[in-house]
Amino acid sequence: MVVLLEGSPISTEELWSSVRVTIRYRAFTFGLTFLLYTSFHLSRKPISIVKSELHKNCSALHELSTAGSRQLPSLHTETDCSWKPFDKSNYKQLLGAMDYSFLCAYAVGMFLSGIIGERLPIRLYLTFGMLMSGLFTCLFGLGRIYNIHNLSFYIFVQVANGLVQTTGWPSVVTCIGNWFGKGRRGLIMGIWNSHTSVGNILGSLIAGYWVSSNWGLSFIIPGLVIAAMGVVCFLFLIEREYCSVTGWRKSNWDTELLLPVQQVVVVKSESEPSAISFMGALRIPGVIEFSLCLLFAKLVSYTFLFWLPLYITKAAHLDAKKAGELSTLFDVGGIVGGILAGVISDKLGKRATTCAVMLLLAAPTVSLSLCMLLVCGGLVNGPYALITTAVSADLGTHKSLKGNSRALSTVTAIIDGTGSVGAAIGPLLAGVLSSRGWNQVFYMLMAADFLALMVSVAAAGD
Repeated sequence: MVVLLEGSPISTEELWSSVRVTIRYRAFTFGLTFLLYTSFHLSRKPISIVKSELHKNCSALHELSTAGSRQLPSLHTETDCSWKPFDKSNYKQLLGAMDYSFLCAYAVGMFLSGIIGERLPIRLYLTFGMLMSGLFTCLFGLGRIYNIHNLSFYIFVQVANGLVQTTGWPSVVTCIGNWFGKGRRGLIMGIWNSHTSVGNILGSLIAGYWVSSNWGLSFIIPGLVIAAMGVVCFLFLIEREYCSVTGWRKSNWDTELLLPVQQVVVVKSESEPSAISFMGALRIPGVIEFSLCLLFAKLVSYTFLFWLPLYITKAAHLDAKKAGELSTLFDVGGIVGGILAGVISDKLGKRATTCAVMLLLAAPTVSLSLCMLLVCGGLVNGPYALITTAVSADLGTHKSLKGNSRALSTVTAIIDGTGSVGAAIGPLLAGVLSSRGWNQVFYMLMAADFLALMVSVAAAGD
């Protein structure tokens, strides 16, 4: 028997029809949001591939070019084929400053983005962010086309891009959280979160294809891709609350759909719940602990994201294209690690314990050897993926909220915003420490991994 508290009974056939429609729309939303956020990471990746092209050691090239003509005087310097202003000896600090500009703006903007996103239609908010992100990503590449050598230009583009990219994560997590309940959330979001690694891989391959011939296109092509996906978002993204096909409307009904053999109850809301405040979100149990854990975990992950190709170039003496291709192994491991973390946490019902175990195993792999890229990627990105997806969705629908679904975007923004502080600090420190030797960078990463482990242990004990 299926009962409506307000209205007439509905038949089992009508219920099954509604279930089929819901399943189709869930699958569509899953795939679309996957592609949308893949384009975000695709557009972030080129800077790490292009770094080795912005500053190249040309002395070896000069030796080859003059091997057969010793009689000609040497007019080349070690850095004469680098791109100004990154042709100086402090190029690592300058490249680190560019990373920091993007990530610092991203971290600051993320705290505001969730609050704004709770009060605006997700489709329009996300579309705006993707179009603007495409614009600023293309602008960076146009610096190569129009021969711009002003550091301030590149810093401005990075800051602006960091701000507009904050529209992405709270929006897609809120959308996917609206369509999927808590059952098997770890597995579902573990698979879904692989968009991060897929985007990194595609970004590496696209940027690597153009990096040696015209690195401007390494930015322009990804910029056009994310802008095009912004148009797709505007045309096709469906928020569950606004879906007229399933009959659920945000302003009138709170709905829980169960199997036909059980009762289905549709309860009319007395009033629409208000969006949660920033301080209210902080008071949700676990938000602070997981935010701090993500700070250190994301520090490690984003240091690899922004500096791994350059490290491979220097350590393995490969060109930028081959280094970019090899760095994708880290992201392939990240796909496996994110799914594995979700499955294990679903089975155990303990998100924090899963994070702690993976962070413990990750510590020895951080002092990187190239053959360990897959393992390191899985163990580093597993906890990062779990916290930013399943944990954020769990906390955004915590029982203390008493059914208020308008907290998810704010909670997601707080957790990912705090994590983005670590993401900003990591690449900046890597730029400073790498000038003293890459071992110093790995010591920093191991320390951050240990701190993430300590926080996750504390969260598991709560």
